[in-house]
Amino acid sequence: MAGIPAAGKTRFACWLGSAWQLPCLSKDGVKELLFDQLGFESRRQKVALGAAAQAVLLDFAARQLEAQNSFILENNFEDSSIQPLTQLLDRYGCRAVTVRFGGDIEVLYHRFIARDKSPQRHRGHVVNAVYPEVGPPPPYVPMGLAAFTAGVQTRGFDRFAVRGPVIPVDCTDFAQVDYKEIARKIKEVLG
Repeated sequence: MAGIPAAGKTRFACWLGSAWQLPCLSKDGVKELLFDQLGFESRRQKVALGAAAQAVLLDFAARQLEAQNSFILENNFEDSSIQPLTQLLDRYGCRAVTVRFGGDIEVLYHRFIARDKSPQRHRGHVVNAVYPEVGPPPPYVPMGLAAFTAGVQTRGFDRFAVRGPVIPVDCTDFAQVDYKEIARKIKEVLG
């Protein structure tokens, strides 16, 4: 499961994992565990924890492939993720389906900002300087739409795919997203 931030990837990945009884690993879930165990004292350390979470995600994939298990990975995969994932697919002769979540960039941007402002959002994703925070949280200063859009395009969230079929999902309006239909399409392309 790949695509633009705040497009609903995690929710669908969890639903599909439960519906199909497949192991599912989300990079953000790993990052949250690392944030809570290790914290960070700078943007550089926060990025390093993200890289560590990516390494855990890839190791999980390798262990599942070694065991010949089907599984789900969920992340804002980007261009730099293509090579290591393709190498795993080649090493184990695995077929993959990329379900790429996207939609109207302005709608997703506003959803992203609302998510970051939510008290339910893990603070390790929102703050950049020190986590756990010392003292009251600083005021939230959101990135602008232009920066969000540039990040999506530069990092390739909106075009990510590994070798194999791609199923695009427009998540502009969550009410129009049919999980069962997406699952049917995945089964169809897998044969």
